Amino acid sequence: MRAKWSVGVVCSLLAALLTGCQGPASGADGEEDGRLGGTTVSTATATRDPGYGAVFLGAGECSSFGTTSFTEVACAGERASARVVARHDGRVGDGPLCPPTTDFVLHISAQHPSPDKGGRKIAQGYACMRGLQPPHPGDPGGGGGPRTIVGDCVRGLGDGKVRETACDGTGGQKPQYEVTKAVRSRADCPSSTALYVQLGGADPVGCARPV
Repeated sequence: MRAKWSVGVVCSLLAALLTGCQGPASGADGEEDGRLGGTTVSTATATRDPGYGAVFLGAGECSSFGTTSFTEVACAGERASARVVARHDGRVGDGPLCPPTTDFVLHISAQHPSPDKGGRKIAQGYACMRGLQPPHPGDPGGGGGPRTIVGDCVRGLGDGKVRETACDGTGGQKPQYEVTKAVRSRADCPSSTALYVQLGGADPVGCARPV
């Protein structure tokens, strides 16, 4: 028997908007790494099945995939769709960035199950997820993922904002710029740079050239 708890989920693997980061003129509305908001999936489900760790969706564990819910499942099972590559407590804006090639992020709300019903206590946090099978939107040029990284492409939205799109144009939008280098400041970008993109991390400035 399973104990079901509601957990907020953001940035689904299949339904995520191809969102970008801030352009040179002004900051983009969104998370600390400069990305704009993505599609929200309604709920995830925690399970009590044996074989899982003490942490709901801990590093190395797997989730199922659905259009309305995620469930912690055995990685070797046929329902497994994505693996947790990093797991952090707290809010995304307050914690470490996900690994660069993360495909999507699950935002997990704190849960306190009733002692008489059993189940695990879940702390607020977020899980950085990587699909078990391609395509991987978080790969360089893939057109998605929660971070913009070197090798990604973007297109302008106006007002100093950009949105990530697949470099090969498969996302339905033609790319305009490619991020070719990540540096500490704009002064470190090559002279061919036509656009500065906010990346976050130790080298927060992306140097982009026209494509």
